[in-house]
Amino acid sequence: MTVQLGKVLAALDARYDPALAESWDAVGLVCGDPAEPVRSVLFAVDPTTAVVDEVVATGAQLLVTHHPLFLTPVHGVPADDPRGRLVHRLVRAGAALFVAHTNADRAPGWGVNDALAGALGLEDAVPLEPSPADPRAGLGRVGRLAEPMTLRAFAAHAAAALPATAGGVRAAGDPERTITTVAVCGGSGGSLLGAAAAAGADVLLTSDLKHHPVSDAREVPGPALCDVAHWASEWPWLPVAADRLRRDLDGAVEVAVSTRRTDPWSLRADAPR
Repeated sequence: MTVQLGKVLAALDARYDPALAESWDAVGLVCGDPAEPVRSVLFAVDPTTAVVDEVVATGAQLLVTHHPLFLTPVHGVPADDPRGRLVHRLVRAGAALFVAHTNADRAPGWGVNDALAGALGLEDAVPLEPSPADPRAGLGRVGRLAEPMTLRAFAAHAAAALPATAGGVRAAGDPERTITTVAVCGGSGGSLLGAAAAAGADVLLTSDLKHHPVSDAREVPGPALCDVAHWASEWPWLPVAADRLRRDLDGAVEVAVSTRRTDPWSLRADAPR
């Protein structure tokens, strides 16, 4: 069975409203003909060479990624440019590229942050920073663990719940602190520390935390911090989004999640104990 690409895009836009995206973001169709048929769709976090290799190998007609291929305006896509080369390869393979980025972060129900909260087993999760137009949508999520645990145990819980990466999971705070209420933000969410504190969170789990803000946060009352790999924090969205699209299209397209691990870090060396 096949479905017109335009119908697939409409189903994706209905779940991940482009209006929810940040003004600086670049979401939607990057390349592809809405009139072309789609039989299979591949979901990935990043539009990298390895992922495009997988598109070509599997014969997928649509690649859906969370991260944009282009975030700044471009005036051409020559094949001797690394990003332009990916566009050429996708077009030659008859595959389209669609991006759901900050709109997928904010989307209610089946977005990046709901998927992250679900992967960690949070109950009654709600947006940490609700959208003014729709309180069900917004950045981050905050919810409760089924059973309290220490920060040490929560870090281990996060490591088990999320894909393994070279960077692992780091925590800042008293290892024996009791964690009940958890705030999360997929991707770079350090700016939500104030919102997490206001929500009464015991810990904020996010990515790309920097030394000085974390050090400053340790000096004042507030949530503990848990830093995970950017890619790992957003990966749980892929199977959720893939299954949702399959259901929205009544099984008329095949869906798959990329097997390529696109976290850029490949090695960690620990000092001998």
